[in-house]
This record gives sequence, structure tokens and C-alpha cells, in this order.
Amino acid sequence: MAEEDLKPIAIKMRNLMAKYYKGAKLGKYTFKKIAWITSGGPVEPLISMGIIPVYPENHGAMIGARKMGAELSDTAEALGYSRDLCSYFRADVGHVVDSKSPIPGVPVLAKPGLPRPHMLMLCNNICGTVTKWYEVQARYFNVPLIFLDTPYNFDGPLDHLIDYVQEQFEELIPQIEKATRRKWDMDKFVKTAEIAQAGIQKWSEVLHMCEHKPSPISCFDAFFFLAPIVTLRGEQIVVDFYSELIETLQDLVDRNEGIIENEKYRLVWDNLPIWYRVRKLSKTFAKYGACLVADTYTNAWADNEITADDPMRSLARGYSTIFLNRNIESKIENLCKLIKQYDANGFVMHSNRSCKPYSFGQYDIKDEVQRRMGVPGLIIEADMTDQRSYADEQIDNRIQAFMETME
Repeated sequence: MAEEDLKPIAIKMRNLMAKYYKGAKLGKYTFKKIAWITSGGPVEPLISMGIIPVYPENHGAMIGARKMGAELSDTAEALGYSRDLCSYFRADVGHVVDSKSPIPGVPVLAKPGLPRPHMLMLCNNICGTVTKWYEVQARYFNVPLIFLDTPYNFDGPLDHLIDYVQEQFEELIPQIEKATRRKWDMDKFVKTAEIAQAGIQKWSEVLHMCEHKPSPISCFDAFFFLAPIVTLRGEQIVVDFYSELIETLQDLVDRNEGIIENEKYRLVWDNLPIWYRVRKLSKTFAKYGACLVADTYTNAWADNEITADDPMRSLARGYSTIFLNRNIESKIENLCKLIKQYDANGFVMHSNRSCKPYSFGQYDIKDEVQRRMGVPGLIIEADMTDQRSYADEQIDNRIQAFMETME
């Protein structure tokens, strides 16, 4: 089965990520600077200057997958933070206070969890919560906070908005120089941007493999394999890893083997994964012969274009026009595009209690996509990390009823 063929490359990715986290945790012993950065933040300038980027949101996903979200959220809530706040934020605060994390410590040298940052970099292109989140952590660790403001794209990427963001990107340079006590190297930055673009292209190729029938992987697998393009974008190891993954998937395609047996229905997922139920949801849909062949979440890291001739401009454009920084019509068009591209029979939307920007307008989006594409949609109400907001029986029943409408 395809699942068995994917095990070696999955083990390789786990080892890759384990090596990355160990290197970050031991950064202070190798004189490396650590920057906590939001998932929508520009990692390329950091990597080109030898700074190790660390993503609290990625850590939040790991916390959710290990079903630690409720426990760490309880810790944050005991400090006075509302349960209505983002569960990634609550889990991050909880892990800093309790030193509990799925990332193990290094005996004697480092405790469990994320390494202490030398600086924080936030970009508000994904939500407004990250602004307050990073302000809280910057105060806690008493480190500099670099803030990149990306205006919301109501009418598309207007030139004056791109100018505004580009100016901020250029202002990053002296701040990074000060933090690292190193001179900015434009040649290294351009090279990093080129490698980042190569990684983005390879990740896009991975996702395009799911256009084949049957699909060699599902979006639940893509959620797992997403980590390198988020965390290590700009490193050659990402390009090499995804090249190997593509070879594995191409072999499955050549043998006409799908990730699920007897693929009958093809669906598209919208919103973040429900990390603590990824495996269960995968099995539940597979029971009905349904494969989630694409999703809006992992595709967000596949549509940037970084050009070496003007990297600052292309970065400014790319980071200010990411999926979550666009209007509702763009989200409707994106979902319709994926349904058409992957020849899907329907779509599933995660109404995410934690991520308001991602979930805003979903009921209207669902109705309009159904009207335009003529395929049914399902909305599941849950939370990406906090398992207290998930009702197994209720969601199983909704999935069953949805799948029955497709027969």
C-alpha cells in the first residue's frame, strides 16, 4: 500500500526536523542567534544572515498533534487569558510557563520546548492576534521585537501598498545587522531567495501529484510533510528532501497506487488541520472511499514567487498578498480553483474556533462555492489545537450524513 511506501521518507523528515530543533536548542553553544517568527513572516533575510528561525505556530501544531493543547491552554487560562483566544497562543504561553512540550530537552544543556529567542519577528499578514502574542513574549524574554505591517488587501496588491511593505523589508537590514553584529551580505540574501523559490517550486510539485487519480497522498499527509517549507525555507536541504518525496510519489503514480484503497470521492479541505484528529479524520473519510486531495492551507506555501533580480520587491509582494490577507472573493475563487484543478466532488470546511480570519465568512463562502461549482460542502466546527472544542460523535454523524448525500 502507498502508506507503507511513504514510511521511509516520513522517517527521514522526522529526523530532519529533529536535527533542526536540536540545532536550534543548542544554538547558544554554537553562537547562533535564534529568532521566533510568525508563520507568515519573511524567513529569507534571517536565514541569509545565519539566524535560526523558530516558529511557535509550528510548535503549536506539534502540541495539538500530541494532544497537549488542552493542558497547556489551561495553564494560560489560569494566568487570565481567555479561552476565546487563539489556542496556538495559549499553548505557547503555557509551554513557556510549564516547560512542557513535545520537543524533548537536551540532557543538562537545554530544557524541553522552544529555545530562548534573541529576537522576535512578527508579520501581521495572517491575523491581528500575533501582534499581541509577540508583544507578550517579547516582554517575557526581554528581547527586541521586529514588526512588519502588511495592510489588508481589500482590492488586490496595489503598488503603493507593496511600496509600503518593501520599505519595511529594507528597514529590517540594520535591525538584523545590530542583532547579529554582522554586515548584511546581499549576495547571500539573493542566493537564499533563489533556494527558497526552488523549495516553493518543489513543494508545489508535491501538491500537484494529487491531481492524479488515485491520489498518492491526501491533504492529511501534506499537513505532515509541510514542516520543511515553513521552517527551513531558503535551505538547500528542503529542495533535496522534496525532490526525494516527489520521486517516491511518482513511483506510486506510475504503479497507479493511491493513499486510500478504492478512491471513490475526491474532496478539498479548507482551513487549518484539526491536529489532534488528523489520523482519525483521515480514516473516517477513507471509510467512505473519500480522499482529501487538496487544501487551502498547504497551498498557501506554494503560490509565492521570489525573483532573484528584485528579491526585496517580490518578497514584499508575496508576503503581503498571502491567502489570509486577501478578501473573501479571493478565498471563494481559490477554493473553486482547487476544486476544479483536482477534479473534486465536494469540499470540507473547518470552522476553526481559534482562527477567526481563516474562518470568517465561511458559511457565505460555502454557499457561493456550492452555487458556482455545483458540488456539496460540509462545515465542521472545531479547534486546531484545543481538543476540548471537538465532539467526536457529532462530527462523525455530520461526515456520515455528508457522504450519504454524495452517493
